[in-house]
Formats: sequence, structure tokens, C-alpha cells
Amino acid sequence: MRDLKQTGFTDRLTTQQEAKKALLARFKPKAAAPDPEFDKLAAKRAAEKEALRQQHELAKAEARREKADKEAARMAADQEAQEAVEAEKRAARKERKQLTKEEQKAARDARYAARKARSR
Repeated sequence: MRDLKQTGFTDRLTTQQEAKKALLARFKPKAAAPDPEFDKLAAKRAAEKEALRQQHELAKAEARREKADKEAARMAADQEAQEAVEAEKRAARKERKQLTKEEQKAARDARYAARKARSR
């Protein structure tokens, strides 16, 4: 069959190259149009993230406060127990001193009575 269009070899090559370029151009990524809602969504996400961060901070602060309260209660109980032990020790010391004073008084009275008995 004869070539009706009278195209030469170079014409066919250039046509082939143009067709190939057009085919490849279809697969190239196109420049994306920016989404008008993108900024609003980003701001919304940032607000949600900030709210979540604040909730975590409040939870941490609450946990720290509870821990501090427990520690203070434990320290108060320890101090109370220590004061009770010290009060018991003081009471025992006072009792010993009282016995000692009574013993001293009894010894003094015995000496006085012995002196009185000698002088009679």
C-alpha cells in the first residue's frame, strides 16, 4: 500500500516522539490545588492537640498533688508515731525519776529516824 499522506521517515519519528511525550505527560503528577479547608483543619487539629495536652497536664498535676498529699499524710503519721514514742520515753523517765526521788526521800527519812533513835 502506498503512503497516501506522503510522510517521510523523520515525520513518522517526530509524530511517534510527540505521542510518547503526550502519553508520559498523562502520568506526571499535576500541581495540586491547595485545599481551602486545609488551614481550618490544621487550626482545628492544633486546637484539639492543645486541649489534649492541657488535659494531660491537669491529670499529671492531679497525680502529683495526690502523691504529695499521700506523702504529707505518711510524714504526719510518722511524726505522730515518733512523738508518741518520745512521750512514752518521757513518761518512763519521769516515773524513774519519781521513784528515785521517793527512794531518796525514804533513805533520808531512814537516816533522820536513825539519828533520832541514837539521840534518845
